[in-house]
Amino acid sequence: MTALELQAKYQSHKTTPTDVVEGIIRRIQQVDPKLHAFTWFDPAQVRAQAKALSADGKSAGPLWGVPVLIKDNICVRGVPTTCASKILAGFHPPYDATVVERLKKAGAILLGMANMDEFAFGSSCEHSCYGPTMNPWDLARVPGGSSGGSAAAVAASLTPLALGSDTGGSIRQPAAFCGVVGLKPTYGRVSRYGLIAFASSLDQIGPLTRTVGDAALLLQTIAGFDPRDSTSANLPVPNYLEAIKKGVKGLRVGCPREYFLGKDYEVEGFDPEVKEAFLKARKKCEELGMIVTDVSLPHTEYAIPTYYVVATAEASSNLARFDGVQYGYRSGNGQTLLEMYSRTRGEGFGPEAKRRIILGTFVLSSGYYDAYYGHALKVRTLIKRDFDRVFEQVDCLLTPTTPTPAFRLGEKLADPLTMYLSDIFTISVNLAGMPGLSLPCGFSTSGLPIGMQLIAKPFAEETLFRVGHAYEQAAGWHKREPSL
Repeated sequence: MTALELQAKYQSHKTTPTDVVEGIIRRIQQVDPKLHAFTWFDPAQVRAQAKALSADGKSAGPLWGVPVLIKDNICVRGVPTTCASKILAGFHPPYDATVVERLKKAGAILLGMANMDEFAFGSSCEHSCYGPTMNPWDLARVPGGSSGGSAAAVAASLTPLALGSDTGGSIRQPAAFCGVVGLKPTYGRVSRYGLIAFASSLDQIGPLTRTVGDAALLLQTIAGFDPRDSTSANLPVPNYLEAIKKGVKGLRVGCPREYFLGKDYEVEGFDPEVKEAFLKARKKCEELGMIVTDVSLPHTEYAIPTYYVVATAEASSNLARFDGVQYGYRSGNGQTLLEMYSRTRGEGFGPEAKRRIILGTFVLSSGYYDAYYGHALKVRTLIKRDFDRVFEQVDCLLTPTTPTPAFRLGEKLADPLTMYLSDIFTISVNLAGMPGLSLPCGFSTSGLPIGMQLIAKPFAEETLFRVGHAYEQAAGWHKREPSL
């Protein structure tokens, strides 16, 4: 069931949280050994939460009795939170992230922690100290990353709702690969307090769900101002569930030429089946009464190099705190303090984390700061201005989410640059601080999901939900399920 369907069952007293979690526990025990979507799962804790709610006997919050899976970089008090990294082995946060506090207050059942790329560094969920997560549509393929565990679990019906984080596409890309809905909210819409930082100017927590309605419900619960997060926007949170009921006729939708549509442009490695599915989705939007036109985002080609300067620089700075002194893994081989630091970090971080720390340290180093990091910040401003100009003409943008369907496990591990190109359509949204929504728009001939992306101006998530829900209901792709 979706979360909204589950709510209706509770309100009509047709089931209880205890019944629901027993079914989900059985499903997880049956399916997760194949998927490997969880890093931590304790049936006893899940049953205790459900028992307390069932004993209470009344629905006291918008997510009362609804299970939610948490990505392993969002702090949950007393629960192992490791960012899928050896360097945080044994770390149990002494506090809840703001989003976790809000879920608990809403009556949600915290189901466990989801696998991910180490410190959210990756597009495949293969860079994890726990091993890779598999795609429920084809166990030989990746679920996308870095929120691969969250997306795979939702697609495989191990949970109706999950939280992920998105720094350059880490919610939307796995949502596309797994055939679910993923939302990267506007920067500042959701508190980052308790999110273990990758790149502080890019990271956002957001929902992964089966339907657009569920995404609206979950964002409604976790969004809002938080004084503990200096980047949190002090703005009212609209009623997103009401927004999806509004019509879409007359809405202006733009398709960026640079994303492949213009005859002078073509994205390298663009899969023809993805292109075909996207063009059909564009036509469906026109049939629903939207006015679809081509627009231009001229600085798109600079998004990936800009992102991999800004993101690695911020990662290098943020990850400097993991040194084996106060928490997490500590090497026992160092004879001096400096040896302990270097051995702890050398043994604790995986290859992709080390690659990004080294890149980030280089671009921040003396003599290179202005040439790389300073220059990247200027280009980031130009990318943001492109979006500002376009949103004077249209209400939202329609793009593919990824250039290909899910690729095979191990296929791109030896070539990091090819892996980075998987996020070519999603990265600009983070650089500009925009909200982006991915939802299914078709399947390849081999049965793999294909996703489309909607982008709106800052704090206009309502528009994404309106357009996304209208398309979802007309197209019906969300009704398909993988056969595990």
